[in-house]
Amino acid sequence: MQITDIRIRKIEKEGKMKAVVSITIDGEFVVHDIKVIEGEKGMFIAMPSRKTAEGEYKDIAHPIKSETRESLQNMILEAYEKQMTESE
Repeated sequence: MQITDIRIRKIEKEGKMKAVVSITIDGEFVVHDIKVIEGEKGMFIAMPSRKTAEGEYKDIAHPIKSETRESLQNMILEAYEKQMTESE
């Protein structure tokens, strides 16, 4: 599996969410609404989710292996940092 495209939409308003990301996998499958969030321990990603009837948020799509999640997070955060640096 290869991430063939990362598109970042910066969030202009104040708050912890800094961007919304769409990724393309193998040029054939897209995942929208991955969030870039600034937390107490640094930046991280949150996968697309929906609110259940009980008020909980459940991921719609997510990596199964922690190594995959870490790799995906690293790629997205690198692309985010690069875009923020270029726009300064």
